[in-house]
Amino acid sequence: MGVIVKVACVGGGPGSLYFSILMKQVDPSHDITVYERNPAGSTYGWGVTFWDELIDALHAADTDSATAIIESSVRWDKWITHVQDRMTATMEGGDEGFGVGRRRLLDILTERARSLGVRVEFEHEIAGEEELTGADLVVAGDGVNSGLRERHADHFGSKVVFGRNPYIWLGTTKVFDAFVFSFVETTHGWIWCYGYGFSEEHSTCVIECSPATWKGLGFDRANEGDSLRLLEKLFAHVLDGHPLIGRDHADGSAHWLNFPTLTNQRWYRGNLVLLGDAAHTTHYSIGAGTVLALGDAAALVEALRGGTGLESALACYERQRKAPIRSSQKAALRSAEWFEHLPRYINLPPRHVVALLGRRHSVLMPHVPPRLYYRLDQAVDQLAGVSRLAYRVYAKVTRRKDAEASH
Repeated sequence: MGVIVKVACVGGGPGSLYFSILMKQVDPSHDITVYERNPAGSTYGWGVTFWDELIDALHAADTDSATAIIESSVRWDKWITHVQDRMTATMEGGDEGFGVGRRRLLDILTERARSLGVRVEFEHEIAGEEELTGADLVVAGDGVNSGLRERHADHFGSKVVFGRNPYIWLGTTKVFDAFVFSFVETTHGWIWCYGYGFSEEHSTCVIECSPATWKGLGFDRANEGDSLRLLEKLFAHVLDGHPLIGRDHADGSAHWLNFPTLTNQRWYRGNLVLLGDAAHTTHYSIGAGTVLALGDAAALVEALRGGTGLESALACYERQRKAPIRSSQKAALRSAEWFEHLPRYINLPPRHVVALLGRRHSVLMPHVPPRLYYRLDQAVDQLAGVSRLAYRVYAKVTRRKDAEASH
């Protein structure tokens, strides 16, 4: 990594900040600046999620930031699903989930980066690489609408596909102690929310529906205040009287979006390399965006440590990260499509709906009648249970025989 002396990271998101932290740990002499166009403390979104498998990786890479992130996170190992008034199902155990406020996460990473000697400059927008001519490496971590990437869109082979369903990303003072799904039927179709806590005071609440439902309920015409009041009524059973909180747009509009899934054929050009949402996005329904950005940061640092020259290192980074990203994007697209085809599943018996919701990443499910898929899935689970029981019996008998033989 000796050829890398000066590094410019454009965009002050988790990926860029984490990359700067890990680079400084490898060699404190690196001259690293992170440029963020927005003021300090201003960030979109509410909370972000990650899962227990990330914990060990965070501690191995940087114990200080890992400890602060975990201490600032809320945890859950329970999932609650409401299907109208027909059923409330609770599942416990399995992977442990975590929620942390996006602003708190950025504060932790900014503080840690600065403690290592990284310069973090807020309200400093970079329009093009010519402003960074002295940098040996330019990291474009400036999001899905990356200006640096868009200037060379033909080279990167950028492609964006928008999801069909509109969604809105909100906060609430209702603190969920589990990850909550809630499906509500209206006269214009189904609408649903994903809710999870990220602090002792707030939770994230993402609300989604089909285009027909969105228009039928009047969200295409309503301002944010009216939209929030209607959504609070629709989800009163999970909000328990708590308000929903929007993003305060100057024109009063509600910030409904269609999710953009971004792919790039190439991830670098000269000394410019893409990272995080500038390189790829995954639908929010699998909660992987932040985790993948942190993984990009670690992989890029590891590739640069190889000492094979900048171009070879960037090619190695691109090659190594594309496979896991491609897998995550496919899973995320299947998850998004499950919700886009919700009428195919939602009128099944409630326990079937919950089971299929948990299997929404399946490659097979879209091609098999849902009732048949449910029966096949249950049969596989039963066979797996029998297999586990048989193994435990076998192990117990084997241990007893070994004990008898030793006497």
